[in-house]
Amino acid sequence: MSKAQAQPISLQKTLSLPQIVSLYIGAVIGSGILLIPGLAAEMAGPASIVAWVVMSLLVIPMAVTMGLLSASHPSAGGVSHFVRLAYGDRFGNLVGWFFLLSVPIGAPILAVTGARYIAVLFQLSDLQVYGIAALILLAVLVMNWVGLHVAGKIQTIVVALILAILILAIIAALPHTSAVNFTPFAPNGWFSVFQAAGLLFWCFIGWEAVTHLSEEFVEPEKNAIRGVVWSAGLVALLYFGIAFATVATHSYGNGLSEASLSVMIQLSLGPVGGWIVGFTALFICIATANAYVGAASRIAYALANEGSAPRWFGILHTKYRTPIGGLGFLTLCFLIVLTVLWSGTVSLAQLIQLPNATFFATYIGGCLAGVRLLKQNRFGRISAWISLIVTLGLYPFLGWSALYPVVILILYMVWKRK
Repeated sequence: MSKAQAQPISLQKTLSLPQIVSLYIGAVIGSGILLIPGLAAEMAGPASIVAWVVMSLLVIPMAVTMGLLSASHPSAGGVSHFVRLAYGDRFGNLVGWFFLLSVPIGAPILAVTGARYIAVLFQLSDLQVYGIAALILLAVLVMNWVGLHVAGKIQTIVVALILAILILAIIAALPHTSAVNFTPFAPNGWFSVFQAAGLLFWCFIGWEAVTHLSEEFVEPEKNAIRGVVWSAGLVALLYFGIAFATVATHSYGNGLSEASLSVMIQLSLGPVGGWIVGFTALFICIATANAYVGAASRIAYALANEGSAPRWFGILHTKYRTPIGGLGFLTLCFLIVLTVLWSGTVSLAQLIQLPNATFFATYIGGCLAGVRLLKQNRFGRISAWISLIVTLGLYPFLGWSALYPVVILILYMVWKRK
């Protein structure tokens, strides 16, 4: 057995600019790109493209805020570290728990999503689906156990494959585009465009995840902001390309919206396109889960060092210097969540609302920290204010799941008193 120790050890700086960009892209481009373009087009028609452009512009300040904070204050604590610097330990640790308790639910959801796309291709049973989901999570845990020098390289390869396949989907759709599909432009009125914009926000969550890896960036003061700018531009272009092709080929409506990417690519490639999309879904889910598991294990490590989490959360591997304590906590949570999903007690659609709420709460904390910590940077201060207004404005629309961060707050206060 490998030896481990609980005392704090410096994390290695192993992530170069290409790996940082791939981690950002892997965190942001999640399963939403498989669902949201078709759903948004069904909701707002061709005018949904306007919503994509607007949201792409609105999330740039959010991405820049996270990038500037990572460059100025690199730490495994990520957003919680920024909040701690701005408002003290109590609030910083609370935000850390918001993020940490998002991933044990969110990562299994990603794994099951990827497994279900594979299940469609091979007509697998539910038990086999959850077996594949468990293998996906195991692979991600092993990559992060060995270290980010391995996980980062694998992430770069996986993200490159995702980009290539998405670009292929856009190119394959071009011969089937028609101007007729853009009329009427706003069939459901312009209010539907605002509704679609709210839906699209879920496609742009992820910038906060990589901040937890900033302590392992090579030259973080330069590469953090470069990484976020490059990835924000690439993500925006990809989303717009897929959304435009979805509308231009009318690959939505009549039960097609939830599989619009598959429908679109099959226009040129036939059934082979379905296989391509199936494996693309698997790659996307692995890449996103990899980024979030890496981030969550490091926030567990940071919280343990702050005395706001059990000591064993802070155990580092003596050889790889990876946070195996945090990875162990995530492993236990993954087993519980997969079991609950497999039993049918809670559906994926119901469960996914919980991590969305805590991600929102994490963003609000990060934006508030940016307002205070980026005072001397005019561009950064404006970006933080815009991000704060956007996230606060959308939070009430979460519904009942908005109470999940409140429950975490109560449990955190009780634990601290004891």
